Amino acid sequence: MPRFFNPDSLPKPASNYVQAVEMSGPGRRLIVSGQIGVTPEGRMVEGYGPQTEQAWRNALAAVAAAGFDIADIVAIRVYDVAPGNVAAYREIRDRMLGGHAPASTYVIVAGLAHENLLTEIEVEAFRQD
Repeated sequence: MPRFFNPDSLPKPASNYVQAVEMSGPGRRLIVSGQIGVTPEGRMVEGYGPQTEQAWRNALAAVAAAGFDIADIVAIRVYDVAPGNVAAYREIRDRMLGGHAPASTYVIVAGLAHENLLTEIEVEAFRQD
C-alpha cells in the first residue's frame, strides 16, 4: 500500500494534498493522460467549474476502468490557464476525491491544446498486487 506523508522537513501543504508518496513492492501502476472538460460524446463543456468537474469525471472513469479505486491515486498534475481558479479547483478536487489526498502539482500555463480549454488533469495511481 502506498504511504502518503508530509515530512517534518518540508512545509505543510497549502490544501488537501501530501508532499510525498512512497510506493514499494510488486504492484500495478496506472498513468492517465491529461483529461479535459469534454464529455465522452465529444462535447466541450463551458466554464471553469463544469470543465474541471468533467475532467475529473473523465480521469476517475479511467481509474475505475483499470480496476483502481480513488484511494489508489498517488499523484495529480493540473494545468490551468487562469491564475484565479485555485480555490475553485481545490473545492472540486476535494469533492471528487472524497477527501483522499495524494501528491499534487498545480501549474498555471499560457494555454492548452484548444483555446477554449481551461484546465487539464493528469492522474497517476498505484495498486499493490
